[in-house]
Amino acid sequence: MQEWYRSRALYEAVLKLVDSGNFEEAVKMTEDIPDKGIRAKALSRIAVVLAKRGADYREVLERAIKSALDIDNHDESTKALMSLAFEFLNLDKPEEAMKIANYITDLSNRSKIQAEVALTLAKAGKISDAMEIINSILDEDVKTWAMSRLASQL
Repeated sequence: MQEWYRSRALYEAVLKLVDSGNFEEAVKMTEDIPDKGIRAKALSRIAVVLAKRGADYREVLERAIKSALDIDNHDESTKALMSLAFEFLNLDKPEEAMKIANYITDLSNRSKIQAEVALTLAKAGKISDAMEIINSILDEDVKTWAMSRLASQL
């Protein structure tokens, strides 16, 4: 229980550093967060805020992905990666979302991210790119759903 409270306190401190623009110190502080899930959440938050500000987020994103993969509970690891992928998709960075999706080992959840990326690309007029992604989706139910959604958007 102590580990969780310490992790939450450090997470809150990281958020304050991020809010003040002190990203380097925020990243350093994440190293002291003992709970792997909270550490991944903190690094993800830093990467997203850097991306929103137009700053270089790539190194922090790599650390966030690695941290999410280090989470012992597979479901929690998948949730952290999916959340991060959707954050980047919402920032109109579908390439980053696809990169993150490739680390998701759960077929259904990876397929969901791929489908959303494809639909985002289709909305941007990149139909052939969207179709390529949809055709690569391994979960047949998600593939069918994505194809249907794509057809309704055209």
